[in-house]
Amino acid sequence: MFDPFAPGFADDPHPHYARLRAGSPVHRHPLGFWILSGYDDVAALQRAPHSVDEKNLVHRPAWKNDPAGPGKANRPMLGLSMLDRDPPEHTRLRRLVAATFTRRAVEAWGPRIEALVDDALDRIADAGGGDVVAELAFPLPFTVVSLMLGIPVVEQARVRELSGTLVRALEPLVGAELHAQIRAANHELTQMLREIVVWKRSHPGDDLLTALLIADDDGDVLGEDELVAQIMLLYVAGHETTVNLVANGVLALARHPEQLRRLHSDPGLAAPTVEEVLRHDPPVQLMRRITVEPLLVRDEEIPAGSFVLAALAAANRDPDAFGPDAEEFRMDRPDAHRNLSFGAGVHHCLGAGLARLEARAALGRFAARFPSVTVEDLGWNGRINLRGPARLEVAVR
Repeated sequence: MFDPFAPGFADDPHPHYARLRAGSPVHRHPLGFWILSGYDDVAALQRAPHSVDEKNLVHRPAWKNDPAGPGKANRPMLGLSMLDRDPPEHTRLRRLVAATFTRRAVEAWGPRIEALVDDALDRIADAGGGDVVAELAFPLPFTVVSLMLGIPVVEQARVRELSGTLVRALEPLVGAELHAQIRAANHELTQMLREIVVWKRSHPGDDLLTALLIADDDGDVLGEDELVAQIMLLYVAGHETTVNLVANGVLALARHPEQLRRLHSDPGLAAPTVEEVLRHDPPVQLMRRITVEPLLVRDEEIPAGSFVLAALAAANRDPDAFGPDAEEFRMDRPDAHRNLSFGAGVHHCLGAGLARLEARAALGRFAARFPSVTVEDLGWNGRINLRGPARLEVAVR
């Protein structure tokens, strides 16, 4: 049975996922949701035309009920971001944002990203180490998304705190107290971004936020609430997940010194290393769908209107997909790119290319500078879904 509160889960959930995958790869949890953990089952769910919009929930898990009520004002990003919309609304919103995330547009950020990484590594080198999360993994994607949007990089600490609370809306088993914290963070961050939109209208530039303000697709434009919701999604999804990706990558290299030395000697391994980090310890460990029709998985029929969690962290280590050594971290794994971490189908992560670019620069240049890394202190962020280090103190040479 899926139990994220089981002893040891917080420090290392993967043994629990392995038992789940082997013993009960599809089951209905007593709290009213379904969970899948096999690679083929999760991959099929990602590509199927099921919903992400909670209005389609018929069999609602009790923990999905916010005590303050179901109104959209209580939903993160008002329920208007691409993360919570189905086609055709999702298609429309994605089309208005997608031009900024073409391969050519993303690759143009390469030199700026490398410069930001080098600045962070200089600080780490001068100090002989430091907190990789505070010095590199957090400020890199936060700065990049701020620059892309054309927003001054201000109030980092407060935005980090608010977004860290907001993404807990993606956690399973949210209680009443956490619901209240999420509502408060959602309200405060929404107000901050409304003020930024007002500022940007009088300070236009060559940036994503200006493009969204003037976006017009045959007369189709973003409403004010929709605009704020997409900006909030880009801010939150654009850095929270990449923080985990970079920090998990540095931790994996530190725990496998022979592979760190290989990457130090061969920078060409940076891209496959990122794919293996995505597979081995994905920055988002769970994905949700709401069935729009009965779904047969193995011998179980999941009714229409059910809430389904797909355990990406379990599927990515399925030995039926990745072989008997699937639990091991191996940077030269030839099929690591088959990981499910960025989703598939219409909801494939729009920022996947940018996240990969940032992680390649961070991990490749980190290994080039520091062939020897020792973990001195590690603290996890306490999340079940967007799981990663909150603190990763290292010594380097």
